Amino acid sequence: MIIIPAIDLKDGRCVRLLQGDFGKMTIYSDDPVNIAQLWKNKGAARIHVVDLDGSKNGRPDNRNIIEAIVASVDIPVQIGGGIRDIKTIDSYLSVGVSRCILGTAALKNRDFLFEACRLFPGRIILGIDARGERVAIEGWLEDSEYSALDVAKSFDEIGLDAIVYTDIRRDGMQNGVNIESTEWIARQISTPVIASGGVSGIQDIRKLMEVEQSGIIGVIIGKALYEKSISLEEAIQVAGDARNTSAGQEDPK
Repeated sequence: MIIIPAIDLKDGRCVRLLQGDFGKMTIYSDDPVNIAQLWKNKGAARIHVVDLDGSKNGRPDNRNIIEAIVASVDIPVQIGGGIRDIKTIDSYLSVGVSRCILGTAALKNRDFLFEACRLFPGRIILGIDARGERVAIEGWLEDSEYSALDVAKSFDEIGLDAIVYTDIRRDGMQNGVNIESTEWIARQISTPVIASGGVSGIQDIRKLMEVEQSGIIGVIIGKALYEKSISLEEAIQVAGDARNTSAGQEDPK
């Protein structure tokens, strides 16, 4: 299982939100590039970056910082937030981004996701951000009519690299990963699933490892790392050093 540290960007800074609420934000660093290098030096095989401004405004707003992060580390970086067209995907991949994460745009325009997977095989991740039973869109500001499982099934077997499933109500709360829902979705589809939201400590990694065979290939960790509730090195060790190392080598850079 791949342990993936998160870097959320707001106004050029590294921040964390509570349950996706822009009004409940904690600033952790004014230097996101330094944070990326820190996680890489601690053994991360991949880094997860979200352009929060982009997710809210529908366009990339922290492009310069994202490029600097990608240039500063020799491990894959996956990007989400504000990616609404093929041109943006191509632009990100051309500067070294490993994978692009699509959310709102995919739900509003299914053809866009299909085309992205066709043009960039193995480089597209679908972000499913759920608040209760419903998927949230527009930077988590709106709830859609779709259920997380229905969305996952509708885009299964189209060539996605993975699906990131986030329980918004747990994101940033450090009250435990929604393992039950994550496992349930993973067992219903063939696309690999990455867990996200609510990691509170090393016990969450151990619990995820118990259901890894359901199709869960990784977990994104944010606030728990910044608050030092979990050690990245220990998380990687528990998840399996060999698998993290090989994953990092196989990932496109």
